[in-house]
Amino acid sequence: MDYKKSKAPVNTVTRNIMDLSKDTGNIYESVAIIAKRANQISVEIKQDLSKKLAEFASYNDSLEEVFENREQIEISRYYEKLPKATLLATQEFIEGNVYYRDPSKENQN
Repeated sequence: MDYKKSKAPVNTVTRNIMDLSKDTGNIYESVAIIAKRANQISVEIKQDLSKKLAEFASYNDSLEEVFENREQIEISRYYEKLPKATLLATQEFIEGNVYYRDPSKENQN
């Protein structure tokens, strides 16, 4: 997923808790869903970054001077400018793009 194209704000935004709890009926359940999705997004972004930075890894054990690599710096800056995982997850939840289910409610039916 290209997180740069997300409509999520880069800075923290105040949200109305009634809007967040509208789908689930419980603000704590909504926050738990957003938190779990934020963890998933965070892991995915970290894997992408690690994969891209692995190309620049040097496995020399010598104490030579470390040279700056412009491409590596640009990749790092790109990921620094992305919205935080919690903001991305909150935006996805508000837009209705997060699938969730509650097994305890399914067993009651």
